Amino acid sequence: MQVPQNAVRETPVAVPANQALSPDRLLQLGMGFWASKAMLSAVELGVFTQLAGGSRSREQLERALGLHPRSSRDFLDTLVALGALERDNGQYRNAPDADLFFDRAKPSYVGGLLEMMETRLYADWGSLTDALRTGLPQNRTKDGASPFDELYRNEASLRSFLQAMTGVSLGAARAIATKFPWENYRSFIDIGAAQGACPVQIAQAHPHLRGGGFDLPVVAPVFNDYVAAHGLQDRLRFHPGDFFNDPCPSADVLIMGHILHDWDYDQKQALLAKCYDALPTGGCLIVYDAIIDDERRHNAFGLLMSLNMLIETPGGFDYTGKECCEWMTAAGFRDVRVEPLLGPDSMVIGIK
Repeated sequence: MQVPQNAVRETPVAVPANQALSPDRLLQLGMGFWASKAMLSAVELGVFTQLAGGSRSREQLERALGLHPRSSRDFLDTLVALGALERDNGQYRNAPDADLFFDRAKPSYVGGLLEMMETRLYADWGSLTDALRTGLPQNRTKDGASPFDELYRNEASLRSFLQAMTGVSLGAARAIATKFPWENYRSFIDIGAAQGACPVQIAQAHPHLRGGGFDLPVVAPVFNDYVAAHGLQDRLRFHPGDFFNDPCPSADVLIMGHILHDWDYDQKQALLAKCYDALPTGGCLIVYDAIIDDERRHNAFGLLMSLNMLIETPGGFDYTGKECCEWMTAAGFRDVRVEPLLGPDSMVIGIK
């Protein structure tokens, strides 16, 4: 068939291989802060603590939490859809995990981490683009202050921060208590112990061990209260000091968890060297963080945590297992290895 010269030719269009792709996944990533902020507000309002005593109706929760009638139904049902609450016959109750971990009255409470997200990190992350363009932190440290000055300014903010550190460390601490060969050692000290979650978990699992925590002197009352609440004050002792200006205390095993990523490369090396010096021959150092996989493709949490270090600290960054092994080997450790813990966390172990 002859095509008229003035006719528009239609070039056959090949069907792209990705025709079945949907933008939904990427859009959900971009809008993930919706669900995040709903959870942060629920913790701030005390929803889970209020429901720890039993089921409540929407009207009861409105009165107890100060919710406006326009917002309460959508807010509470959002928490149901997210799996944080359950609802039957108009009565709301905590999901089992929310009841265990987000009731402020329980010793298992880890909501302090989300409280810190609400009061500090949520706003700071709004300036991520500026951080990416400047390489500068986006909190008070951009004015030259220490990243911990604001956190330690009074007892309330200190306790809130240390409680948050328990929230981020508790799962890894439990894994360390079960996966490390503690039967071969007699003593341990957690460097940068915060509230004391890791020493408590290890001491509970291994009655033959004695240990403690090393942190700034202002942390002592918080550590001692936490340890006493678990009945371990006879076996766990607080060691006051500054790990940049004072020697680390000695024990068979030293632990440094969610500490190394706060600091720049030179500071990381200095801390590893101090731990090496404090250990006896045959002693062991355990470093744990959200260790990034060596290919830097899979541990999204670890990579996001490194971006958080960009926003929150002058020089901190997270790192791969291979990098940490190289640093520890350079500090003198032998038989350095990486072992997974729980979720995004892994530990790097080295022997002196």
